[in-house]
Amino acid sequence: MRGLVLGGTSSGVGKTVATLAAIRAFEDAGHAVQPAKAGPDFIDPSHHAVVADRPSRTLDTWLEGTDGLRRNYRRGEGDLCLVEGVMGLYDGDGSSTAMVAEALDLPVVLVVDAKAGMESVAATALGFREYAARIDRDIDVAGVIAQRAHGGRHADGIRDALPDELDYFGRIPPTPELEIPDRHLGLEMGDESQVDDNALATAADHLRVDALLETARAPPEPAGGVDTHEGTTDARIAVAEDAAFCFTYPATLERLRDRAEVVTFAPTAGDDLPDCDGVYLPGGYPELHVSELAASPALDTIGERASEGLPILGECGGLMTLSESLTTADGETGEMAGVLPAEIEMRDRYQALDHVELRATEETLTADSGGFLRGHEFHYSEASVGRDARFAFEMERGDGIDGERDGLTEYRTLGTYAHVHAESGAFDRFLDAVEL
Repeated sequence: MRGLVLGGTSSGVGKTVATLAAIRAFEDAGHAVQPAKAGPDFIDPSHHAVVADRPSRTLDTWLEGTDGLRRNYRRGEGDLCLVEGVMGLYDGDGSSTAMVAEALDLPVVLVVDAKAGMESVAATALGFREYAARIDRDIDVAGVIAQRAHGGRHADGIRDALPDELDYFGRIPPTPELEIPDRHLGLEMGDESQVDDNALATAADHLRVDALLETARAPPEPAGGVDTHEGTTDARIAVAEDAAFCFTYPATLERLRDRAEVVTFAPTAGDDLPDCDGVYLPGGYPELHVSELAASPALDTIGERASEGLPILGECGGLMTLSESLTTADGETGEMAGVLPAEIEMRDRYQALDHVELRATEETLTADSGGFLRGHEFHYSEASVGRDARFAFEMERGDGIDGERDGLTEYRTLGTYAHVHAESGAFDRFLDAVEL
């Protein structure tokens, strides 16, 4: 499957809208698109999935490594993969858009804000192309999509100013209907705030699909093939899936389903915990659903089953739900499952945002003692932990729960602020632990 990376000159330049318009343009031309996102984000991919009608894949060199990245890419489906970048093209020491493009050997189409420039757009793009050689990176900036560009003289001026080595792939006209509302953690999710379909179709008409398709190319094969996980198990894993638990990488669910039976449940809708051998509580927005969670029979059952030794893994929002209580920024407090000795409070600004590395200080659900895991953390909540709290990980990089440690553990329950990817091996280790 050939692919392209849509990188930006900076955050906020309009990469997501450009990506959605490109997906729509290819779909309208009869090409099935596999969307993807560089970096660890869950929110932009939710918008991709609405337009492409298939899950968006996460591509992050820190979380997955080069071969893991290539394996994850190869598991996608479609005629073409469109990868939305993260921040500016070269920004990020753990996994930048440039690192992802280089690992996959995919050309970069640069999204440039053209609302107040013409020749300067060309100068900016040329600078981004030549900067790769300056830092000795093999990054192929193939051309530009002019974001917020008018037609006529404006578009012609941008196209004419570009040097021969940079193609003009079209423009996204200034369209208020394409703006996506945001909140803490980023944009609103795709199923909450879908972009206007007519406006997206209009924007798609201004992209040069044939030129983009001709520029795309296929990445190298991953070492060791695509499938590297262990054999199947007899385990039945319950996965929370609703508005409070909506941050799940497609590759994680694929890995769980490859090796076990997966059944989903919706705590905010009043679902009880189904019969299962293990529980995965992914991240999301539990702080927006405190009253529903406090009243959910699933949390009472999770508390009971945890004390009986049921393996339970919670990431970020899952950690918050496994705690004793959760207090919103407005002061609303609800009792949570009460498995882990922590009280969670939301703050007005983020408390951690980084790629992280954790070292296991004891054998735990996702790692052997002394093992390392790489992940990502981004949260506005703060945890006040009890004096008797036990931690499974020390932080080699990142903040974790208390600045030095992550992974609150009790019984056979583990709650972390870190999100990890299936390529880390953490979910294979979880399934192995469930089978014990």
